[in-house]
Amino acid sequence: MIDWLDFIIGLPFCLTAALTTVLAARVPLHLLQLESYQLPGYRRAVGDNPLRAILPGVVCAMANAAFFGLSSLHFVWYARPRALTMRDGLAFLWMFAAMLLSMAVGVAVELYIRKKPAKKPLVLTGRMKRLIVSLGIITFIVACLMAFVPRWVGAAPLLPIFTPAWVALATMCAEPVERRINHGFFKDAQRILNERPDLIKIGITGSYGKTSTKFMLAAILGEKYNVLATPSSFNTPMGVTRVVREQLKPEHQVFIAEMGARHVGDIKELCELVRPAIGIITSVGPQHLETFKSQDSITNTKYELIQGLPDDGHAVFIADGAIVEGLYGKTGKPRKHLSGDRAGGEGLRAEGVTTGSWGSRFTIVFADGTKAACETKILGAHNINNLLLAATVAKLLDLTPAQIASGIAKAQPIEHRLQLLPSSNGVTVIDDAFNSNPAGSKAALAVLRTFPPRRILVTPGMVELGEEQDALNLAFGESMKDSVDVVILVGVRRTQPIFDGLKTSGFDMSSIHQVEDLNAAQEILAKTLKAGDTVLFENDLPDNYNS
Repeated sequence: MIDWLDFIIGLPFCLTAALTTVLAARVPLHLLQLESYQLPGYRRAVGDNPLRAILPGVVCAMANAAFFGLSSLHFVWYARPRALTMRDGLAFLWMFAAMLLSMAVGVAVELYIRKKPAKKPLVLTGRMKRLIVSLGIITFIVACLMAFVPRWVGAAPLLPIFTPAWVALATMCAEPVERRINHGFFKDAQRILNERPDLIKIGITGSYGKTSTKFMLAAILGEKYNVLATPSSFNTPMGVTRVVREQLKPEHQVFIAEMGARHVGDIKELCELVRPAIGIITSVGPQHLETFKSQDSITNTKYELIQGLPDDGHAVFIADGAIVEGLYGKTGKPRKHLSGDRAGGEGLRAEGVTTGSWGSRFTIVFADGTKAACETKILGAHNINNLLLAATVAKLLDLTPAQIASGIAKAQPIEHRLQLLPSSNGVTVIDDAFNSNPAGSKAALAVLRTFPPRRILVTPGMVELGEEQDALNLAFGESMKDSVDVVILVGVRRTQPIFDGLKTSGFDMSSIHQVEDLNAAQEILAKTLKAGDTVLFENDLPDNYNS
């Protein structure tokens, strides 16, 4: 028989268990969002960050146990009569006070976690808010079920210990509802785009460079058209859906959609939404191998953009001498275009490229021999190729060489992507901290090589490269010798393959520093930097990885 008196007196336990679990869940929820709400990726991220994911819940559970344990609960649960006594009332008041104290600890834990800077901070989207509510409801229900059993209710405040598991359970429970909601939003965005036959729709994908190319293209096309490009790294179906529903206006003439992918079929789904008339592939390489499992899966997924174009659509490729150029040869689309120095006379190319603290200068040569002098704050040979891709599309949309050169001058470096930062002490700082991959790191070293010594590299290495990660980081270390004078490796365990590569290459071992975190790296820089030095920050430690 249910003892409702036990249940009522146990409510503070239940509320505390649910609310402190929610407060302790910031890191697991953030990891889940970084993994696009995919549970396999979430489990890997939690496995890589066990302390960050579990410790807040342990702290909250310990506070719960301490505060509730201070009351004489055995009188309430096991020795009390069947009617409430004064002692029961005092115990109940103390439990209420204990709940407030535990909540205060939970809030303090949440605020402490929030203070830690994140490359991609937790965003309280509608989905995240619904997930938080689901998490609170689930843990409250579990605690309430325990409250019906007097000998179990005392364990209810310990539920925050299992916060990562509760987050996973809440995600699974909410998934059917989220699918229904997302499908409705998706269909609405699809309707909005289908009702705009006048809108020029462009899709951009690639393992690297798609965000940079997107903003370069928006800057150039802005010389003639009213352009809407998906902001930041909004490149998932729901991200693009949100942009269409909230930002697309009748006055927009061009819509540029960045198309990201972690799984086979992701680009196909985005093409069903956007229905682009122009598709650009910037690169194909070993990115997200942990989810794709093979290079062939990555290649096929990127090519879904070209397959999603109409028969009269324009397919634009970079002449990389590798996978993308192979896809150019493979495609049967009649309107296909190749850009870059390897394109020969068929596409656009750049000549006379020079770089320095001002950025890059070069002459763009069009297929008909027309030339235009260009200057930009953007660094890197790979970014020059990205500009050529953007210029190719601009030429297809009837911009003049002068308009293209003007747009290139207005294009800005993407934050944390080979971005020249202002400095007042004579030190040149190049911020390439957003992400790193084999192609990007090679390009970054090539840029650094053009600057005079001393050249200092700060890096935690490359991540999300699956079984090839150690080998690729080893090669990264081996390639530094001719481009770098001082290396600061952030994260001793993770950067060991880079250290081994540096040693193999014959790098001066006295110029290598292995440190635990970025703060320690900053301390070394503060002591050693002098006017004329160049510092390259290559990759930042991702939010869902430890060192």
